[in-house]
Amino acid sequence: MNEMTSPNVTGPDVTGIETTLKDWETDQEVRWCPGCGDYAILKAVQRTLPQIGADPKNTVFVSGIGCSSRFPYYVESYGFHTIHGRAPAFATGIKLANPDLDVWLVTGDGDGMSIGGNHTMHLLRRNLDCQVLLFNNEIYGLTKGQYSPTSRLGTTTPSSPIGSVDRPASPGAFALGAGGRFVERGFDVSKKLPEVLKAAHAHKGAAFIEIFQNCIVYNKDVFHDFAAPKGVEDQQLWLENGEPMLFAGGTKGIALDAENLMLAVVDVTDGDWQSAGVIVHDATNRAVAHMLIDLHVAPKFADFPMALGVIYDDPRPTFEGAIAEEKEKSSAGRVPDLAKLLAKGQSWTVPG
Repeated sequence: MNEMTSPNVTGPDVTGIETTLKDWETDQEVRWCPGCGDYAILKAVQRTLPQIGADPKNTVFVSGIGCSSRFPYYVESYGFHTIHGRAPAFATGIKLANPDLDVWLVTGDGDGMSIGGNHTMHLLRRNLDCQVLLFNNEIYGLTKGQYSPTSRLGTTTPSSPIGSVDRPASPGAFALGAGGRFVERGFDVSKKLPEVLKAAHAHKGAAFIEIFQNCIVYNKDVFHDFAAPKGVEDQQLWLENGEPMLFAGGTKGIALDAENLMLAVVDVTDGDWQSAGVIVHDATNRAVAHMLIDLHVAPKFADFPMALGVIYDDPRPTFEGAIAEEKEKSSAGRVPDLAKLLAKGQSWTVPG
């Protein structure tokens, strides 16, 4: 397969700084449950940072609360371990204060989709230039296994002993609905995860990456049908802009059922995907992106693969860029005068 690409955009200037994985490791003991998918994600990030020419002095990791939010302790860069659900607000302040910083936001399905859902929404609609890594394990792991906003119907937990009746939220659909300009998916033990991270970093604007992550203790193997380390490759649709939507070793593909306005799985014979009606991935097509997000959701799409890689990528001007432009226009030809500003409008004297 070709390397995943991000269309029509260029990312932040590469610094030319040469680092290795070791340069991004801290002296802190990594403390997650043995076998947790967070270990694999951490290593993928630490391998990716040298490859994109990242500079530790110019890189910031911001997190909220949850298992995933220990991330800043383990990356040798600037880091903020903030409060529950509010990491997007901190990331926004950091980026506005210094737009040159490379900001990575690490959150979970509980932190980012429940108490922090409103903050995540506004970061995406504003299009702040940062990478949002949402670890989705469909459970509250840090607080001992309660169901989360993404837990499936019937999930049994300490807070839903006979099965959750909450209908799950879809992080990808949420991101698109909030006006996100870049939506991507990967999973913890995938060898392609570094490429997923590179594509997100290359996007200028808010890059939302849902990373399926195995919680070994409270929700073990919930993604095993498509995200197991081996043997489930036929259930993965790795999307590449400008390439046909093929999976299962090229023997199956995704076509558009125009009559029902939905996607369909078709068989591909002898590599002739054109005759089978397989569509070419256009990462700027928002309507198809919505349909791709819903694939593999049982029972309606049980026979479909999970869409992975860059699902949607259609850049727009960034929030911090618009703020800088507005500031420049408003201050043009003016001399700063704090005393005059404070005295502007109504004023009065309070007698002693």
